[in-house]
Amino acid sequence: MGAKVVVIIATGEEQKALTGVMYASKNLSEGWLDDVKVVFLGPSERLLVTSEEIAKVAKELSAAHKPLACKFVADNEGITDKLEALGLKVDYVGTIIADLLKDGYLPMVF
Repeated sequence: MGAKVVVIIATGEEQKALTGVMYASKNLSEGWLDDVKVVFLGPSERLLVTSEEIAKVAKELSAAHKPLACKFVADNEGITDKLEALGLKVDYVGTIIADLLKDGYLPMVF
């Protein structure tokens, strides 16, 4: 089995979220692991639409790899359209994360 990771960015703290986004982005561009999935969850979704720096890196990440954002949170916050405009796929992520873990993805949570 190859090395696979799901990067879950849940923090509302800009520097922590930036660390996670940058790690995922660099990993995808350098091919350090066999596969990398990125999920924005909770407070990080609000950060995506309020922080220009996080939004910029997430948009660059979206060009090559479509990160996920939690639809439940996005709909409750009224930011679904803004997240989709950044290139994110907005979906209910609970079962998606569970399936990734069952498929051998290791979680990294920021």
